[in-house]
Amino acid sequence: MLKVLSIITSLVCLLTFGVAENTFAELPKEDSNDPISFNIEMLNWEEVNEILPKYSKFDVIDVETGMRFSVQRRAGSKHADVQPLTKKDTKIMKEIYHGKWSWKRRAIIILEDDMMIAASMHGMPHGAGALRNGFPGHFCIHFFGSTTHGKKNVDLSHKVMIYKAAGKFDQYIHEVDPYELIGVFIVAMNHHDEYMLDKLTTTFSEDETKELQSIIENINTISIRKIHMEPDNNSFNHQLIVKIPVELQVFHFGRKPETKTIEFILQKHAILDQWKIDGTTFLDEYQGS
Repeated sequence: MLKVLSIITSLVCLLTFGVAENTFAELPKEDSNDPISFNIEMLNWEEVNEILPKYSKFDVIDVETGMRFSVQRRAGSKHADVQPLTKKDTKIMKEIYHGKWSWKRRAIIILEDDMMIAASMHGMPHGAGALRNGFPGHFCIHFFGSTTHGKKNVDLSHKVMIYKAAGKFDQYIHEVDPYELIGVFIVAMNHHDEYMLDKLTTTFSEDETKELQSIIENINTISIRKIHMEPDNNSFNHQLIVKIPVELQVFHFGRKPETKTIEFILQKHAILDQWKIDGTTFLDEYQGS
């Protein structure tokens, strides 16, 4: 059991600090005596739905903190509706969210028998709950391909966190178009994720980094209200720079929400490179709007 926990801790630490995927090869070799696979799998929801049926129990590991708690799936057809198993598990989950329930998504790893599955959770009790666990309702866990109950759409924030949990965030952002990259940037701002922001933007100066941190610290949430869409996304295939006007709604702590229109400039050095947001221009546009 101690060996299993050691392996899990090593994997979580690697993910937390954004180490490249091939770093997992540096872990001890898997042998027939190892009770757990070293691979974190990004399984489709249809497959996970069979692996984790209703009333199944499994463990959740938070990627950033390495903290672990147990849950039971109670319902959910498009994703898993789950509850912490005991009051102790509820306490651990609340500690992960710094003592305050939140809708913000977190990258997690699901541990089920000898499998580790990439997933994403939010931390807000809602709806009904049946277990005597001190948790007033249930919360949702999304897997690759999961959708929301209402709009039946893939939630971008959950999608981003699933890629992060799988150690595939860099691969993901290398493949997305400028529109989705802007959406991922907004997700990173909402989650105050400096690692993601660094991967999504051009290099900041030291003063610009402090300015961006100040902006993020004063934002509760930020959302896209309207984005200018080109009629054909393929028009970006042979460009190295694009400009996309985006209308944002910003909710500050203790202030009325405000609307800002930002012209995002995205660029890359070569056709096959990843799109990146011009950070300096974003700061100028945000402060000036």
